[in-house]
Amino acid sequence: MTDNARARKLADRIQVVVAETLDRRIKDPRLGFVTITDARVTGDLREATVFYTVYGDDEERAASAAALESAKGVLRSEVGRQTGVRFTPTLAFVPDALPDNARTIESLLDRARAKDAEVREVSTGKTYAGEADPYRKPGEEDEAAEADEAGETGENTETGASDGSAGPARGIDGDATGGAAAE
Repeated sequence: MTDNARARKLADRIQVVVAETLDRRIKDPRLGFVTITDARVTGDLREATVFYTVYGDDEERAASAAALESAKGVLRSEVGRQTGVRFTPTLAFVPDALPDNARTIESLLDRARAKDAEVREVSTGKTYAGEADPYRKPGEEDEAAEADEAGETGENTETGASDGSAGPARGIDGDATGGAAAE
């Protein structure tokens, strides 16, 4: 069984070798602006899949795919020469879907920006149905509980005092001591 680290290293080396060979040795006029984006090797190191992108329209992509297929033998021999493995993996060229996915995501983001702008435009000059910030803050919980206890008038319900005092002190058993120690 082959080590996955070895397969990753070989895939990285194949990516570099194919990219350099396309740049230096392959002079096919059909070959457009090709970028080798990734390479993957099977666990037995027999087959390599090389992912590529082409800058241009569909016609240039088709021409570059044909040029890569015709240069497959030269590329495979160069991979075998530079990697030094016992069996040179067969190469399969697959157009990478990354640019198409990026375009799809970009169009979705554009639509989301347009919807956000529409909502922003509708909401200008409007007010909130409740408070601007409906969430309680840690310090506000205590204040809200005291305000609910005291009622709307601000007077203490237990003693009738409006000075905000706590009222009579409670003993251990819960009876009102009136501030004096029980004897």
